[in-house]
Amino acid sequence: MPIGHHAMSRKLKALAGRNHPNAGCVVVWYTIYLTHDRSHRSPVEKLDRRTLDVPRLDTSTTFRKEAYAALKRAITAMDVYDHPQEIRLDERRLSEGLGISRTPIREAMTLLEQEGFVRTRPRRGIFVVRKTKREIVEIITVIAALEGMAARLAALRASDADIAELHALMDDFRNGNGGERLAEYSDANIAFHQTIIRMSGCALLAEMTENLFIHMRAIRKITIHRDDRAARSIVDHMRIIEALERREPDLAEQRAREHTLGLAAHVEQHGDFLDPDPGVSSPAPPDGQPLRAVRG
Repeated sequence: MPIGHHAMSRKLKALAGRNHPNAGCVVVWYTIYLTHDRSHRSPVEKLDRRTLDVPRLDTSTTFRKEAYAALKRAITAMDVYDHPQEIRLDERRLSEGLGISRTPIREAMTLLEQEGFVRTRPRRGIFVVRKTKREIVEIITVIAALEGMAARLAALRASDADIAELHALMDDFRNGNGGERLAEYSDANIAFHQTIIRMSGCALLAEMTENLFIHMRAIRKITIHRDDRAARSIVDHMRIIEALERREPDLAEQRAREHTLGLAAHVEQHGDFLDPDPGVSSPAPPDGQPLRAVRG
């Protein structure tokens, strides 16, 4: 049986006290034994005391991401084109509204500018991007192609329940109620187009349309009130749904694309309000229109 350290120490003291002739050899041997034993035990002790190697959290990055998400939601929900002046973003108000410092606000603005949501004007501030009439027509033309492809994929992939949901979205407005409830139908119209994208089952299509949504949403909300477009929109939507129910991808794509191209033609003809009058200088006021901060 191995002898413990304390027991061996007592035996060495007893030998030394009796002047035992082998006491010196025993002491040397025991010293070597302790050194060898400790060298083998030390890795075990380190394993017993091992801790997780956890890096420090970058709280500024967390706040930047939260500020970016909140500001993007707020900008996307705005009606950018329903007033003549540009919308200036007040950094101090946004900081107070979100309850964070200005640093993550500035970092979030940099990301939003890279994505085309805002632009910085030297000595004037940061403004929500407004597109010109020509740019809007181009955006709608691109969206028409993407929504046409989304409708084609939806005809092939969407479940019957998904198509029934789309049908229910329009049913409430089919009996001439669209004109009387324009505000409600405007929201339903936007939801219809978003649902078509979702029903495609193509994440890339959704990603490609996301950053253009702020402009499409605003233009659709403005134009739906003009030239009896709400009534025609309902008819077009029901024809798209019919093609989806019949599982005819070619027809669904054609009808969805032509429906959105009709909006491009309308803006081409009536969208002069999107371009500022070159003879009139109307800079945004010092504080501009505040952006309502939306918490996540």
